Amino acid sequence: MKQRRLGKSGLEVSALGLGCMGMSIAYGPTDDAEARRALDRASELGITFLDTADAYGRGANEELLGGWLRGRDRDSVVLATKFGLRHDAATGRVGDVDTSPDYVPVACDASLRRLGVEHIDLYYAHRRDPGVPIEDTVGAMAALVEAGKVRHLGLSEVSAETLRTAHAVHPISAIQLEYSLFTRDVVEGEMLATCRELDIAVVAYSPLGRGMLAGAVSSREDLTEDDNRRRWPRFSAENIGPNLDLVCAVGELAAQMGCTPGQAALAWLLAQGDDIVPIPGTKRTRYLEENAAAAQLRLNPEQIGRLRQAVPADAVAGARYPEQALRRLGH
Repeated sequence: MKQRRLGKSGLEVSALGLGCMGMSIAYGPTDDAEARRALDRASELGITFLDTADAYGRGANEELLGGWLRGRDRDSVVLATKFGLRHDAATGRVGDVDTSPDYVPVACDASLRRLGVEHIDLYYAHRRDPGVPIEDTVGAMAALVEAGKVRHLGLSEVSAETLRTAHAVHPISAIQLEYSLFTRDVVEGEMLATCRELDIAVVAYSPLGRGMLAGAVSSREDLTEDDNRRRWPRFSAENIGPNLDLVCAVGELAAQMGCTPGQAALAWLLAQGDDIVPIPGTKRTRYLEENAAAAQLRLNPEQIGRLRQAVPADAVAGARYPEQALRRLGH
């Protein structure tokens, strides 16, 4: 698989990464053995960029990756993880955002233990507490670089202004943002212009609209009771129908291109620039192989434009997150 560079840092990653969250939480029943098979196949396909976070399963996802990494060449993967989302002890759900400078090294050391590694290649602040100056957070993160525990720094779901301020403290290699045919306003415009001015890569999470653009969901009945998407506005009873109509439009174009809707959606993202790195998530080998094949597709300008037109920005029904989660974004 071809490589892409994350900003001016020189960090090279596979053009498509692998989001590992769903291996441990969110999308129905989990199966560690199946997840390890998917990780094995990702390695065979040249997918070297693995994305996790300490919040995924309260550390369980990092432990899963750590167990899989044991005995492997550490330099064969680029490992990204995140900190900052703390769990409520009573409910077990994500509660407060903590990006205080005192918490940064504590969170990092805990992630290193769970992952079983001596350094993290890319360390993100998962969300930002607006009450904590970003200069203080990034200063504490920079100290981890100086200590050799972290190689490169990233942020996730912050504003362009925050990104600019952070980058002045220590170079930011990447910002992780939701970006797909379904969610374009987060990246396109001021944010992308800022990233390109500062030479910061965009790591695109949920590039398949949490599976909807891949055709993995045909109705709410496809979602098990423990699938978090049942709480997501775009999968609600009133919104899923109009959104699936948009997926059908993408599917018609994909059929003309000789690929699946998900492959068309990923190829469209890859065509937005060499500084865009999608990280589709899956725990199943067959979907992993389908996604990886998208890196070989080359769309012409007409195809790129028709895919954009198939999903008008104002046609997507529902917010991208429930209200409580939306309040944590864009600070």
